Amino acid sequence: MDFEPWNKLLQTYVNDRGQVDYVRWKQEQPNAVREWISSLEWSDPTPDEQLSLWINLYNAFVIEKILPRYPIRSIQPKILGIPNWIAFFQFFFNRDRTAFNQKFSLGQIENERLRKQFQDPRIHFAIVCASIGCPLLRNEAYFPNRVNQQLEADKNRFIQNPEKVKYDADRNVLHCSKIFKWYRQDFLNVAPSIAEYINPAIPKNARISYLDYDWSLNQIPTY
Repeated sequence: MDFEPWNKLLQTYVNDRGQVDYVRWKQEQPNAVREWISSLEWSDPTPDEQLSLWINLYNAFVIEKILPRYPIRSIQPKILGIPNWIAFFQFFFNRDRTAFNQKFSLGQIENERLRKQFQDPRIHFAIVCASIGCPLLRNEAYFPNRVNQQLEADKNRFIQNPEKVKYDADRNVLHCSKIFKWYRQDFLNVAPSIAEYINPAIPKNARISYLDYDWSLNQIPTY
């Protein structure tokens, strides 16, 4: 499968801080994501090809959803200051994306194609739902010959980011992203505790406090 067109789009419109230039992307190549997805053909991919494919498709589908809606502030719309949970749920679980002549939802790709099939919690540091609270969006595609190295780098970057994980040694409190709460069992499948998954040097009795999740759009700031 050819991931190079997607790679070029990411290199053009995503900076090294994971911020997306939705303004330019929408103006210059609004249909490029759909054109790349439509060009894909299923050809008995290897496990690493499938892993790369589904991560790339998840992130591409998110961009494909955002561009027609842009400008927006968040994927979590609000009505009179109250989150519109119906629209939020639809963003993730409506089967409104097409690839290989099939309909997919973001939730289906995440839960059935990635979590269930690969059982690798590092995917939670790679799939990005266009929010600041998410992992940083790579400005390159995932490629089969190095997807595992990319995932390991994603994991380290996330854990070493003080906006996502920070340990208060004086109070013995581990502050971490709610990703570790929402997908707790995925991490416990490979580590005895969340703290040990993050850093084995953290005391096992550390109290965990989950940080607020920032649903603001992961766009390049406009001033």
